[in-house]
Amino acid sequence: MTGSTVRPPAYQQLADELRAEITSGRLQPGERLPPEPELCVKIGVSRSTVREALRLLASQHLIVTTRGVTGGSFVAHPDAGQLADGLSTGFALLAHSADVGLADLLELRHALEVPAAGLAAVRRADNHLTELRGALFDPAIDDFDTMMAAHPAFHRAMAKATGNPLFELVSLPLYEATYGEEVTAGLPADYWHRIDADHRAILDCVVARDADGATRTAATHLEFIAETVR
Repeated sequence: MTGSTVRPPAYQQLADELRAEITSGRLQPGERLPPEPELCVKIGVSRSTVREALRLLASQHLIVTTRGVTGGSFVAHPDAGQLADGLSTGFALLAHSADVGLADLLELRHALEVPAAGLAAVRRADNHLTELRGALFDPAIDDFDTMMAAHPAFHRAMAKATGNPLFELVSLPLYEATYGEEVTAGLPADYWHRIDADHRAILDCVVARDADGATRTAATHLEFIAETVR
């Protein structure tokens, strides 16, 4: 006796077809999807099935639906923050699994942050410098939670300063991953002073548009973190 393949529900199949149209570029951002009655006839499904498929796509930030005479369902314009939300759940699950460890997270950070610092030094604008300065902290007066929040905020701002939205998209879920209390509780007394000094040194390079200095300082920064938490 052979097992039979379980077909996904009709709304899932329709959502998959429309998603393929969107992700392939055949349906462009801002383009209107066919009206619900037209989709019903074209695909041969009920209106409730179409609506369920559209709700699923909306929950994945692929379409937006508006009401009124000129309303309908439209392909969403890509937004790094919203797209990163979809990646964050899967990334968090992996980060807390037995298959992915802290060394893996730091390796990925190195692959992203070192070139990002160099690109930011070349491409940054004044608003990026303002955001980077706003993400600095003072280890002499700021508490632990403030410093823990400021550290990823600085690197998110650096990813944005590259001018490449893909850096921002990939970086957002990465910086939401936590190291765990067993790591953060055992940090040496001078850890946050070193992190602060590194951030300021990287920022100085970015301000000076010194790409080589920014990449070297970013690499040294990550090597320090890896050595400390190993």
